[in-house]
Amino acid sequence: MHLLETLCKIFSPSGNEVGMKSFLIAYVKEYQHRWKVQPEIVEDELQDCLMLRFGKPRTAILAHMDTVGFMVRYQNQLLPIGGPQAKDRYKLVGSDSLGPILCELVVAKKKKQHQLTYNFARGIECGTELVFESHFKETKKYIRSCYLDNRVGIYNALKVAETLENGVIAFTCWEEQGGGSVPYVSKYIYEHYQTYQFLVSDITWVTDGVHHGEGVAISMRDKNIPRRSFINKVVELANAAKVPYQLEVEDGGSSDGRELQLAPYPFDWCFVGTPIANAHSPKEKVCKSDLVCMIDLYKYLMKNL
Repeated sequence: MHLLETLCKIFSPSGNEVGMKSFLIAYVKEYQHRWKVQPEIVEDELQDCLMLRFGKPRTAILAHMDTVGFMVRYQNQLLPIGGPQAKDRYKLVGSDSLGPILCELVVAKKKKQHQLTYNFARGIECGTELVFESHFKETKKYIRSCYLDNRVGIYNALKVAETLENGVIAFTCWEEQGGGSVPYVSKYIYEHYQTYQFLVSDITWVTDGVHHGEGVAISMRDKNIPRRSFINKVVELANAAKVPYQLEVEDGGSSDGRELQLAPYPFDWCFVGTPIANAHSPKEKVCKSDLVCMIDLYKYLMKNL
């Protein structure tokens, strides 16, 4: 899990995914000689996104690179990026032109609303982005860290890349703040490779129906409802693969699949991801066996869809 630990320590708040993109390009160039197929790297036409094309693609994997965090406003104020959990004394890290930053989050109630500020020995430059301080911990059964959302999705995609012969892996931006990159990324994939099937490599939340240790979650719906015949095909293949999985049915939440749903193309998509607890906090938690199931199922789906 060394790669996952490294991914969890890369600064990548939504809107500033440049560091993650640079790491991924360097990682691919260093390790692709060990992979079954060396991919074409596509980056110049995709802003801060990154795409890997293997062979003759039939299916594409989407994995978003961004995380939740905070942005410095005026008078020590902080604004959330995405939907981070905010509790007193959470440690936040970042840097500005004056140097590195390790500060504390301060949460105060004001007129029935939470006001977020920081506690630091000096003022932090306006517009500076801050993220949770990383403390990666691995036990026999679990991994605990901030930003498992969506480092787990990226990790899964990189492990699948090792044996992938035909397919596309797209590392996308801005999912945590409502999306924006998937429309042009999916358009590029459809027009260049005639590929219209997508798997969303992301994490989902532990709920009353989705639990740790029971396998990867195949989502039948969240706020959006994908085409049922495609979901049925994914479930049939999961049964054939004999990979432990659990079905998710929710009425809220969303992912990069939302933008595929709204696209003017005949896209099919399915969210397939590992459940985590304590989402968007410094102590997100994933079960290692579920992550193994996720990787195994993705490898089978990319070969057989």
